[in-house]
Amino acid sequence: MGRLFGTDGVRGVANADLTAEMALGLSVAAAHVLAESGTFEGHRPRAVVGRDPRASGEFLEAAVVAGLASAGVDVLLVGVLPTPAVAYLTGELGADLGVMLSASHNAMPDNGIKFFARGGHKLADDLEDRIESVYEEHRTGAPWDRPTGSGVGRVRAYEEGFDRYVAHLLGALPNRLDGLKVVLDEAHGAAARVSPEAFQRAGAEVVTIGAEPDGLNINDGCGSTHLDKIKAAVVEHGADLGIAHDGDADRCLAVDHTGAEVDGDQILAVLALAMRERSALRAETVVATVMSNLGFKLAMEREGIRLVQTAVGDRYVLEEMKEHGFALGGEQSGHVIILDHATTGDGTLTGLLLAARVAQSGRTLRELAAVMERLPQVLINVPDVDRTRVGTSAELSTAVADAERELGATGRVLLRPSGTEPLVRVMVEAADIEQARSVAGRLADVVKSALG
Repeated sequence: MGRLFGTDGVRGVANADLTAEMALGLSVAAAHVLAESGTFEGHRPRAVVGRDPRASGEFLEAAVVAGLASAGVDVLLVGVLPTPAVAYLTGELGADLGVMLSASHNAMPDNGIKFFARGGHKLADDLEDRIESVYEEHRTGAPWDRPTGSGVGRVRAYEEGFDRYVAHLLGALPNRLDGLKVVLDEAHGAAARVSPEAFQRAGAEVVTIGAEPDGLNINDGCGSTHLDKIKAAVVEHGADLGIAHDGDADRCLAVDHTGAEVDGDQILAVLALAMRERSALRAETVVATVMSNLGFKLAMEREGIRLVQTAVGDRYVLEEMKEHGFALGGEQSGHVIILDHATTGDGTLTGLLLAARVAQSGRTLRELAAVMERLPQVLINVPDVDRTRVGTSAELSTAVADAERELGATGRVLLRPSGTEPLVRVMVEAADIEQARSVAGRLADVVKSALG
């Protein structure tokens, strides 16, 4: 069996790949593994369970709750809330485990299960591996040790979770948003109630789109992966800015008052300067991945802020932040982690802090985002090649060195083997888009000939 857990939990087509039986089995396995690790020692275990509004989340939630309660875990059901809300409440309520049912920005037929450890942090890889192993062992017939009588878990709705999370968001704001008009695109997802409520309580005038989830329309032509609607809405309503979330609201992208996109790199740049001004940017360092635009790196160098880069994936950004105590990190896609206030990317929190910077500075988001210039970036996927030889091919090394000399200080080359497919990603940045396309095309040809 291939590994069930990816970089962001277990995902698949609901009721095909990800079934009720699997959700129940994984939940029971998680309870047993955490019990074996000593997490539950000395007290009755408790879990927080939340979901996004996908129709399949209803039966998967029921399966997860049944699994946990049958293993002796008390369950607090928080209902439809963002992934970062479930992580926050897991820590805030002193729960031993958090479970979020969501497939983030994926289309509606998909769903996923993500587990959080005590404190609201992602489970360690070794625990995920152990959960998967125990799940597979019992799926093929080994009986569970089941509690009975008063030992079974109890289940109750925790409706206070909404207000506690909103209060937490507002408590992180350095200033109010009075005078701002903001368009919010909620992707018909998990933040459809939370995000407008938080922005309104912070003082902003709010216009919402994509805020009517029906279980089937999540991410459907809206949200952070489809920005055309929010761009038009910001201009139509004369708003100061727009904030677009994905389905589980662990990330956001923004739009300035002209309808121009502000991506995750630009958001990081704006927040880095704002946090440094408040003495909140520890070690004057920001963490990003190797896929961040070169313009972001150049802007941070110019502003005297140190940039630490990691492998692609918000989990690697978070690991670096936790290990060294850095306060801010994120990805171009809009996963932004503010570690003083969140244990995972939080799109609503990011949007609030971005709007707070606009309100506090008296400058437009367009002016603030101009701290960095996005260099043209071209990405080509080269399929059906031996990705394992990217680092050992002499022909490829020579081609990359030639390309780097041609691009000089205002360009960059990155070759990334896919982690799951027989392909190599060729990324080239340059001051001129035509040069970037030309260099990327030549490198892609060399990848084909050298690794094909």
